[in-house]
Amino acid sequence: MAESADKARLQSHYESQIRPQLMETFGLTNQYSVPKLEKIVINMGVGEGTRDAKKITIAAEELTKISGQKPVVTKAKKSIAGFKLREGMAVGCKVTLRGRRMYEFLDRLVTIALPRVRDFRGVSGKSFDGNGNYAMGLREQIVFPEINYDQIDEIRGMDIIICTTAKSDEQAKALLAGFQMPFRN
Repeated sequence: MAESADKARLQSHYESQIRPQLMETFGLTNQYSVPKLEKIVINMGVGEGTRDAKKITIAAEELTKISGQKPVVTKAKKSIAGFKLREGMAVGCKVTLRGRRMYEFLDRLVTIALPRVRDFRGVSGKSFDGNGNYAMGLREQIVFPEINYDQIDEIRGMDIIICTTAKSDEQAKALLAGFQMPFRN
C-alpha cells in the first residue's frame, strides 16, 4: 500500500489501465516495450531579460511555482546584433521534470490549466516530431492556479515538450490520449 501512496495519480493510472491498453492496441508482448513518459521540459523565453535582469528572476519564480522545481536560467549561445544580444546574456529559463513531478504536472496541465485557456478547442494532434515527442505552447502563464493574477507584472508564454519512449507518432498520440490529452478532431 505504501508504494501506491508514493506514486502520482496518473502514474498509477498508466500502470493499471494505459499500459495494458497500449499492449493490446499495438500487439506488444513485453511490458517494457510499451511507450511511456520520459520527461517534460518547460521552457519560458524572456526576450526582455537582456535589458532587465529582474524579468528573468520573476519568470524563474513563476516557473518554480508552476513546476515545483527550480529552473535553470538559459543563456544566449551567440551574439546577434539585430536583437542587441551578446553571448552569455540570460534569455529565458527552463525546467526538466521527471518521475512523480512529471506526472503531477501533466495531471494539472490536462485537468486544470488547459480547460482554463480562453477559447480552448483542444491541442493540435500534429505537433509530434516523428520520434514520439510532443510539443505545445501556452500563451499565458496565468492558466495555472499557482500563479496569482493580481501579482504578475507581465503575461508570458511557455513551451511544453513531452518526451516519450514511443517509436512513432501514432504510439505517442495513443499514450497521451490515454492521459486524457484533449486533442482537436
